[in-house]
Amino acid sequence: MKTFLKIFYWFLIVIALIQFIPVDRTNKPVDQKINFVTVFQTPNNVQEILKKACYDCHSNETVYPKYAYVAPISWSIKHHINKGREHLNFSEWGTYNQDLKKSMLENSVKSIKGYVMPMPGYIAQHPEANLTKAERVLLVNYFEEILKSGSY
Repeated sequence: MKTFLKIFYWFLIVIALIQFIPVDRTNKPVDQKINFVTVFQTPNNVQEILKKACYDCHSNETVYPKYAYVAPISWSIKHHINKGREHLNFSEWGTYNQDLKKSMLENSVKSIKGYVMPMPGYIAQHPEANLTKAERVLLVNYFEEILKSGSY
């Protein structure tokens, strides 16, 4: 029993100490001139879907939940956000070249249709991000419309 208590106390000490390892949760300012929704004058209903299901990981407008301030959970969340922004950052849309934009839109369509995005783990913590079939169709149609127009 003493060994268990020692391990437990050390565990608590380690958990307390790792809270001091900083995680940068600062969002870069959003330049509306290059922001996806501004560039395409995205309709409000599509913007609402993007904001509730995509923007926390794929923009510079992340809203961190309270549990994102507790290590080691905070590390995992920040890692996911960094990866999401690497794949697509709606806030920096205007900085991408045409080929990259086309690829991002095509990948988004595939991910939405295949129920890969939003990620199931994200949906578990953010039930509002669980898109209905109609919302998925709307978003896919919007992205496909942009692809067909060639004005990405």
